[in-house]
Amino acid sequence: MTLSEQSPALDDPSVDPARERRRVPLWLAIVACSVPMFMVALDNLVVSTALRTLAVDLEASTQQLQWFVNAYVLSFACLLMTGAALGDRFGRRRVFVIGIVVFTLASAGCGLADSSAQLIGYRAVQGFGAAAVMPLSLTLLSQAVPERLRGLALGLWSGISGLAVAMGPVVGGAVVDGLDWRWIFWINVPVGVVAVPLILLTLRESSLPGVRLDLVGMVLAAAGLCAVVWGIVHGDTDGWTSAKVLGAFLGGAVLLAVFVAWEARVPEPMLPLSFYRVRAFTLTNVVSAAMYFGVFGSLFLLAQYLQIVPQRTPFEAGVRTLAWTLMPMFVAPVAGLLSDRVGGGRLMALGLFLQGVGLGWINVVADIDTPYSSLVAPMIVAGVGMGLVFAPTAAVVLGSVSKEHAGKASGANTTVREIGGALGIAVLSSVFVAHGGMGTPQRFIDGLHPAVWVGVAVVLVGAVCALGIPRGPRSEGAGA
Repeated sequence: MTLSEQSPALDDPSVDPARERRRVPLWLAIVACSVPMFMVALDNLVVSTALRTLAVDLEASTQQLQWFVNAYVLSFACLLMTGAALGDRFGRRRVFVIGIVVFTLASAGCGLADSSAQLIGYRAVQGFGAAAVMPLSLTLLSQAVPERLRGLALGLWSGISGLAVAMGPVVGGAVVDGLDWRWIFWINVPVGVVAVPLILLTLRESSLPGVRLDLVGMVLAAAGLCAVVWGIVHGDTDGWTSAKVLGAFLGGAVLLAVFVAWEARVPEPMLPLSFYRVRAFTLTNVVSAAMYFGVFGSLFLLAQYLQIVPQRTPFEAGVRTLAWTLMPMFVAPVAGLLSDRVGGGRLMALGLFLQGVGLGWINVVADIDTPYSSLVAPMIVAGVGMGLVFAPTAAVVLGSVSKEHAGKASGANTTVREIGGALGIAVLSSVFVAHGGMGTPQRFIDGLHPAVWVGVAVVLVGAVCALGIPRGPRSEGAGA
């Protein structure tokens, strides 16, 4: 069977039977699911290279610059599980399309913004839309492909996700250097306009119409996650022991504890706690958090290292990260094919080990006068490791639960990843500032080394956890 074959009818009760006769090429279904995901993943990082320009054009303060990034991260991470739950109840394709429309309109708003407050507001709305797009893209893809091609499809999806990470600094740098910063957001508009009709023509609707919406769970989860993520993004600037940050963590912990208690007693929970009785699901979420902690935290600092030591333009620095960040595009599809044969846990363990080796190698050679050529090999090693983790993670998460609960499982895993990434950036930035800073190239190096070692340690802990994931895990009854 090849990707040019027609997508067969699914053995899935959540799929609309009236649409089962529709046949589309599998490659087109993969494109329809992956392009919107690429768009929202790109916006996680694309703004970071434009911050200096935004500071001048919008007369933005340092705190406002942080919120240009954090407003998106906060709303995105807090509503991922809500987006998945709404898709299950009202139709996954319908909510997916609504998310794309919201994201596209908010992108246009960002492009038209003439004040910092407007840009922050529209960035938050972008996050609302993205929270529906990211988990449902994976759910819809898993439904659109036959079982024997699912590993390859998830590998391609993961490779495209990795490409979005790779292209964020490059696209942002290219736009800032060659055009106006507003084009960072305007480029999303034609993508969204093309994506909506493609999805309506390609993907079938599916839902769980008999399931009642867990409104209390949605509010508790969103509020608790919002408090925790707010504390994470403010920990670096306000101090981890400040009253505001500690209060946010405490409030978030209380709300999430109430959420868990509620989910344990409600008949149709937003997040079935039975998921976490499946060892593969639980450990894969730990692995996801560890990987994103190390990758996002280290990449955040190393991208600045390439721009500051020595002086380079944002575009030049972004291009130099490609030796690392392009690797998942090539490795993830292969990892997807191997996942069922070798075992997802083994591939994740190997990938995290290589990622840790690559990051450690970069940290050893990085100095004021280090030539870029000395960084290429360790970047490739780290990138290969990242690619080996992406596809097996998606496959194991979806394989650990029943098909009708794929959206909830995907939303939970994506939430963990986003929190891990936000925590990685915040913690590694705190270590960086405590031991060095931005003042001079030497101070940057002084802060970089201990910060990246923290990322290496967390990634290697994740590798050990991955070894505990059973081979070929599958629990169709999980969450039932």
